[in-house]
Amino acid sequence: MSDQSLVFDRALGRSRLRRALAGDYPDFLLQRAAGDLEERLGAVLREFAVAADLGTPLPVVAPVLSAKAGKLLRMAEAEGGGAAVIGDLERLPFAAESLDLAVSLLALQGVNDLPGALVQIKRALRPDGLFMGCLLGGRSLQELRQALLEAESETTGGVSPRVAPFADLRDLGSLLQRAGFALPVVDSEVVTVRYGDVFGLLRDLRAMGWANALLARRKALLRRETLLRAAALYAERFADPDGRLPATFEFVWVSGWAPHESQQKPLRPGSAKARLADALGVPEIKAGEKPGEG
Repeated sequence: MSDQSLVFDRALGRSRLRRALAGDYPDFLLQRAAGDLEERLGAVLREFAVAADLGTPLPVVAPVLSAKAGKLLRMAEAEGGGAAVIGDLERLPFAAESLDLAVSLLALQGVNDLPGALVQIKRALRPDGLFMGCLLGGRSLQELRQALLEAESETTGGVSPRVAPFADLRDLGSLLQRAGFALPVVDSEVVTVRYGDVFGLLRDLRAMGWANALLARRKALLRRETLLRAAALYAERFADPDGRLPATFEFVWVSGWAPHESQQKPLRPGSAKARLADALGVPEIKAGEKPGEG
């Protein structure tokens, strides 16, 4: 991957994550994602011999998978939290067709090559293996993004990217298909966290290791006047009636299966044995005809 296509300073991101882990950072978003994972996997009526947690920052996946997997491997991208394997989501340390289930919570939004990461996950799965992941989507932190951009433009005459460009929901389905997954599913859920002021949100983001790690970021610290103006704009534009400030986190859930001959496949065009019109109990209208003709 060329330097021009890189978005994140991955080394800086890992350094901040290590610092967050050492500080026992708040994990309320990961706990929420783990609860959602338990519900979603509960609908999958099978067990998996070998499962892997790919990059989830905290060990919240193992309790969920304990009833689903015979063996669980945990790969983390930073030391801390008791991971058995330290690896990289862009260079997975798993052999081809070695996993039956792969799970990743709130980690994939920080890779530079998401299509490549998905290809590697699919490669690591045995036929009929399942991948299920949760990553932040494009609506995440939209309020903070708007407030910071406008405040910086007003106070400095220019802007620097301050909030990551999270993946768009509409693109992820096609990325799963391009990676070779069968039966891909993508859906999203908006999680709103409310704060007394914008500084509480910024403290949480730093504590979770989610401070700005964009390569194109301005290296100088944010000016005090810019920060105060951003706080004022956030409150003016987005405050709830009780004065508290909502912060949006869009959880995008993706899943797909490594292809296997036992899986359902779409019928060939023209192979249907019954007409839709008969099933609906309505007259059939052929191409070019108008209702009432024929």
